[in-house]
Amino acid sequence: MKILYLVLSVMFLVFAGLQWNDPDPIHWTLCYLAIAVSCALAAFGQYPKWWLWGVTIIIGVWMLIASPAFFRWMQGGFPNIAGQMKDSRPIIEETREFGGLVIAFLVMLFIALRGARGRLK
Repeated sequence: MKILYLVLSVMFLVFAGLQWNDPDPIHWTLCYLAIAVSCALAAFGQYPKWWLWGVTIIIGVWMLIASPAFFRWMQGGFPNIAGQMKDSRPIIEETREFGGLVIAFLVMLFIALRGARGRLK
């Protein structure tokens, strides 16, 4: 698991670095950095409950707030979101953001649950 956590940590560091050209880089950079830190901590056997669950809950709430865009995308017939973003089609960016939050939430939930399981032993 250590290698997986280290790979995830590096991956989320790269994601954080790629946010600098985004229109709203601060909260995405902080989000991805928090996940990178969480993965690095887990790689070295550290599972601070307050940190892991705090980050997981914040991302989960953010994901719920962003979810209406996903449902609008579904109702629109699943238009292509892999193409170029246009100001006239904000659903593309909003749906991509929701997808990123789902991935972030699942990674954090996995780490938090593994940490909680390890503490119960």
